[in-house]
Amino acid sequence: MFIRALAAFLILPGVFGFVVPVFIGYLDPWRGHKSYAGLILAHLGIVLLFWCIRDFYVSGKGTLAPWDPPRQLVVVGLYRYTRNPMYIAVLTIIAGWAAYFGSWLLLAYGLAFALIFHLRVVINEEPWLQNNFGADWQRYQRNVPRWLVP
Repeated sequence: MFIRALAAFLILPGVFGFVVPVFIGYLDPWRGHKSYAGLILAHLGIVLLFWCIRDFYVSGKGTLAPWDPPRQLVVVGLYRYTRNPMYIAVLTIIAGWAAYFGSWLLLAYGLAFALIFHLRVVINEEPWLQNNFGADWQRYQRNVPRWLVP
């Protein structure tokens, strides 16, 4: 399972949270001044992301990949405060890259991903969670906000 978790990380947040943003940041013709504070924000997002991946692996007995989801509802760690901390972590990483590169294009990329994440959660993930975890999901959904605010 560790290899599947590593592969899922490299394919999903690895590409969309690291490779693509750095590529955009270097190629953005409108980028401004670099802010090294952005690297601190990106590193915070990385810590949050690894925490979530660990909770999926240890508590959920699965990975972040849609093709290998957790077998148990994950309600520990950051999942006690928001139902989607992994997406928030990836958006934090992208925001960090945007600040580091001074890139409005990367900020737009992050906002587009925020919309994509929201639609994915509402259209795909929440119905899947309802079907697979029933009453546990309903109780969790009532007590924990989808994002950071109720």
